[in-house]
Amino acid sequence: MSFELYAAYVVACIVIVLIPGPTVTLIIASSIRHGTRAGLANVAGTQLGVAVMIAIVGIGLNQMIETMGHWFEWVRLLGAAYLIWLGIQMFRSSGRLEADGSPKRPRGGFFLQGFLVAISNPKTLIFFGAFIPQFIDPTANYAQQIVIMGITAMVFAALSDSTYAVAAGRAGRFLSARRLKLMTRISGTFLVGGGVWLAFSRAK
Repeated sequence: MSFELYAAYVVACIVIVLIPGPTVTLIIASSIRHGTRAGLANVAGTQLGVAVMIAIVGIGLNQMIETMGHWFEWVRLLGAAYLIWLGIQMFRSSGRLEADGSPKRPRGGFFLQGFLVAISNPKTLIFFGAFIPQFIDPTANYAQQIVIMGITAMVFAALSDSTYAVAAGRAGRFLSARRLKLMTRISGTFLVGGGVWLAFSRAK
């Protein structure tokens, strides 16, 4: 692909990653409550989720998924239910501690948590399916362009999400137990809100 086309794609990626979503909310909440490492584990999980979606777009299955009808709706609703459940669990567990006095860790670990939140929004798959083809050069190697653009999108997303994780992790060190509990509950509320939005939004 030409340098001009790739430069336009990079600019578009930067604009997109600066718009926070449910994954950013999760990363910030985990980092504040459990530290930077927890947030970075969330980031690694979301990266895997994004990679899966880009791979699906790359092999052309996005068109099939767009025509899956009610099955696609079920995937969307299951994703919404998971976000709501995660938010409720975060809200309820804000005061629970482990035996050593540290905040209670989620079941399944932070990596799996990040992956499930990233993959639970099928609208992201439709977005990639509509976004990436706009920058494809039909005269160049298709697979190579998908790989380049996929890696680029993941790099910018990782940098942005990791910045949130590090900043929130450092901020969490200076929060009192009371403020930490409040921030966790606010984050849980935002996740519930994201799940409700996903449940009532149209997949197409």
